[in-house]
Amino acid sequence: MVRESEVREGEVVVDMPATQDAGLVFIGRIRTPWASRLATPRQGRHDGPVCRLEIFEPWVVALKGVESYANLEVLYWLHQSRRDIVLQSPKSNDKTHGTFSLRSPVRPNPIGTSIVKLVGVEGATVLVRGLDCLDDTPLLDIKPYRCEFTPLAPPQPGDFETG
Repeated sequence: MVRESEVREGEVVVDMPATQDAGLVFIGRIRTPWASRLATPRQGRHDGPVCRLEIFEPWVVALKGVESYANLEVLYWLHQSRRDIVLQSPKSNDKTHGTFSLRSPVRPNPIGTSIVKLVGVEGATVLVRGLDCLDDTPLLDIKPYRCEFTPLAPPQPGDFETG
């Protein structure tokens, strides 16, 4: 069982440095059936419950065209996660791993990502399946899942030269 602020044997906690404002803006809130971390699934499933991405003004107009994609990438702020553990010991094994080698929500900047199945769009709300976050999670961004795009043309020599 996961405990909210557990530090397991072998894990290393650091003092967090002073923050620097990156200018992040929450574009909405995510509504899911999960009120606690203990009840939240470890990974979302495309046959899981329908969840709601409630978009705030003035960002609602940015949803135009999103309904034409089968899958979306959702980025969200894991607002209840610890940010100070740099070596972690996942529950499933006795080994210690660096935070950047894990998909754990415990990280310096707790940004979560999920590839979700689009169910529909109702006004300022996007209905999706495949999330694994708490109810009322702050929403950072929505993007079409990039694997659905076909590049226009491969890069050519000189495309990225400046001067």
